[in-house]
Amino acid sequence: MENKSNTQLLMFGPKGLIESGQRSSTVADNCLTKDPMFQKLRQYHDECANTMVMNDMFDNDPKRFEKFHLKLSTPYYGFLLFDYSKNLIDDTIMKGLLELAQSRGVESMRDRMFMGEKINFTENRAVLHIALRNRSNRPIMVDGQNVMIDVNRVLNKMQEFSQQIIDGVWTGYSGKKITDIVNIGIGGSDLGPVMVTEALKHYQKGPNVHFVSNIDGTHLHETLKKLNPETTLFIIASKTFTTQETITNAESARDWFLKHAHDKSHVAKHFVALSTNKEKVTEFGIDSNSMFEFWDWVGGRYSLWSAIGLSICLFIGFDQFEQLLEGAHFIDEHFRRAPLAQNLPVLMALLGVWYINFYDAETQAILPYDQYLHRFAAYFQQGDMESNGKYVTRSGQTVNYRTGPIVWGEPGTNGQHAFYQLIHQGTRLIPCDFIAPIKTLNPIRGGLHHTILLANYLAQTEALMRGKSSEQAEKELRDQGKNDEEIKKILPHKIFEGNRPTNSFLLDVISPFNLGALIASYEHKIFVQGVIWDINSYDQWGVELGKQLAKTIEKELQSKDLLIDTHDCSTNALINMIKNIDNQS
Repeated sequence: MENKSNTQLLMFGPKGLIESGQRSSTVADNCLTKDPMFQKLRQYHDECANTMVMNDMFDNDPKRFEKFHLKLSTPYYGFLLFDYSKNLIDDTIMKGLLELAQSRGVESMRDRMFMGEKINFTENRAVLHIALRNRSNRPIMVDGQNVMIDVNRVLNKMQEFSQQIIDGVWTGYSGKKITDIVNIGIGGSDLGPVMVTEALKHYQKGPNVHFVSNIDGTHLHETLKKLNPETTLFIIASKTFTTQETITNAESARDWFLKHAHDKSHVAKHFVALSTNKEKVTEFGIDSNSMFEFWDWVGGRYSLWSAIGLSICLFIGFDQFEQLLEGAHFIDEHFRRAPLAQNLPVLMALLGVWYINFYDAETQAILPYDQYLHRFAAYFQQGDMESNGKYVTRSGQTVNYRTGPIVWGEPGTNGQHAFYQLIHQGTRLIPCDFIAPIKTLNPIRGGLHHTILLANYLAQTEALMRGKSSEQAEKELRDQGKNDEEIKKILPHKIFEGNRPTNSFLLDVISPFNLGALIASYEHKIFVQGVIWDINSYDQWGVELGKQLAKTIEKELQSKDLLIDTHDCSTNALINMIKNIDNQS
């Protein structure tokens, strides 16, 4: 049947997103694949990719690690080391990638971001999460105003409030000290604070923290059933105070609270808001003085440094929250000042581009060897995929190359017993980031656990690089007493091709400062890749379409009438099945 729709069809081919139809020959003025530096790299890749063997490169260059690693010493006698020697790269490739970054205007776009220009042009907004942790207090101007004045004002308010809660000065309606915080938000208003509070559990100073994000009532129910309303404080995180999931959860939490408190005036003692909508906040019952502001130049997935981080402050104390900001600012200044060849986020980004756009890698695995970082990969699923999951360039053209990767991962060694089989012997190239601290915060049995953990961290990157040859596998089998027939049968399954790329991050310890530095490194990596791909990394229109349709379907579900042709036949059938079951109950 002929497709009469005017919609352009998009197909996914071996080289990424390919456009069909009338616009297939349209190429953006700033098209990546037309860049001379990209073409030079493509030619070099096509000529040399099949002959690049990491084992040989290490054997032929004993100083390969010295050449391909970067160590940043921090102001607090710590360090962040990035080893990228176990990659399918050589001097020519790195030179070409750095020249590509220059050609694509990474430095000029970086400078525009730091100067407060509205580089998020589709929403006419600056991109200034860097201002939230600008510990040098360098003036940053937007529309003629120094945003640091407002940033510092809100930080001071967060400091004062968090200290009141931790010291027991701010109490609940019955005079009892606050023991539990429930943060109600979704997306960036949830993922960042969840990840950071989990990562910094060792540094807890204040109340316990809980997070409710899912509109599924089970999430709220299972959280509240463990809590005492007299000692619980709710943080409602919504910039507009109209986000459906957040406000529905907030209203239900308020209902639960009032069943015990029986007085609406008590809401002000147990609810605060992270918002800009004073009218909606006060209408809810929250004192306007308990509203913590943030701004439209703060993207949700980059907002943990803002008032959205209030739950972090309450959990670890403002002094340690400041250390988190300091760590991020340390990387901001490094990113802003360091030459591209010694610039951590730039190197991270270029290696990703190398695999995504030349090897057609589809995914990026983040594998922290530290249980405290167990939500780190999930956090950057949003950070990366919501930022660079785009198929339209800044000039509005459809790309003819891959953009953002699928980001995933789990903490080691759990992942080793789950999905590493695919990384070692699967048919896909999966670049991996391995992250580990040298020192453990919990030295059980004299540090034995951590020694085993680090041994696995080191062994996995070596195994992925070296692999196991047919000769090695055969020798192992013979040493096990296998006969020729058994060896012939088993041998192909014991061979590891190796030559699989990894990066290794090594920290001295998981601390607020180091965590801030690590997060900021990934944030700026995402920025650099967005510039190279010529996409706007700071809007997220793709999030909205399903929300719009859900509002219509919600009303239809509330009606008892069955649908005939309101939607496609599949959606109609599913809606009617739900209605039939509801009508029978």
